[in-house]
Amino acid sequence: MLAGIVLLLVTGSVFFFSLVIFTVLAKAYEQYQERYVVKSMNDLSDMFLFIDARQLLVLNIASMCLLGILSYIIFNPILCVVCTIFGFFLPIILVKHYRKRRIKKFNVQLVDALQAMANAFKAGLTFPQAIEHVARESQPPLAQEFGLFVKEIKLGVPLEEALINMGRRVGSDDLELVVVATNIARQLGGNMAEMFETISSVIRERFRLEGKIDALTSQGKLQGWVVAAMPAVLGLVLNYMRPDLMEPMMDHWFGYVLVTIIALMEVMGVLIIRRIVNIDI
Repeated sequence: MLAGIVLLLVTGSVFFFSLVIFTVLAKAYEQYQERYVVKSMNDLSDMFLFIDARQLLVLNIASMCLLGILSYIIFNPILCVVCTIFGFFLPIILVKHYRKRRIKKFNVQLVDALQAMANAFKAGLTFPQAIEHVARESQPPLAQEFGLFVKEIKLGVPLEEALINMGRRVGSDDLELVVVATNIARQLGGNMAEMFETISSVIRERFRLEGKIDALTSQGKLQGWVVAAMPAVLGLVLNYMRPDLMEPMMDHWFGYVLVTIIALMEVMGVLIIRRIVNIDI
């Protein structure tokens, strides 16, 4: 009788504990889907890459399983856990990296586009006609964004609103400058051709300064990567030359703690060095 009551209590406790865990995981999944999956989908759609939410989630799980299995086969269970967590967020990191590259390419194309629009204004074209002309002659991503802007204008969207939509969609500071200057010039009046030429020269000068700063800070960046790679390279060399000295460290909990601390300090050092040499104009 007593054993039956104990079994019933244990079974009930396990059931309620499992129910609580399931509820917490379901809530965490909903938050993940709202914060990361939906945001990544919006970023992809803004970059004219249309992917379903389920496909993105399947990609996250596939990346997590692939990196987890490979790290377990090649390395050890501790690195397997780290690589599994990293693999789950790897697609989101790639989306952010692709978006930064796209914005950088857009800014480079925007300089020539502004000069072309200034020439179009001098030839007597209106603002929508000048943008449509530039969109036909340009390459993606600028052709995609300007083409969508022209389509919104043809569908009846006000020009100021279409400009704001394009600036919010692209996420470029240079384009935000163009949007604000254009809306002010259209409301107050002004020489649009001269304004675009001035903005184009300002952006081009900023590119020149950024290139000079990158050249001056390249040595510091290289030193940071070399210093960060030295402990890992030294560990691999010692493991190759004297495996009898390295294997005991990976067979005890103290060794795992030591390696984890070293890895965290390495990451912090790289982030601090990148923070120092990252100069924003």
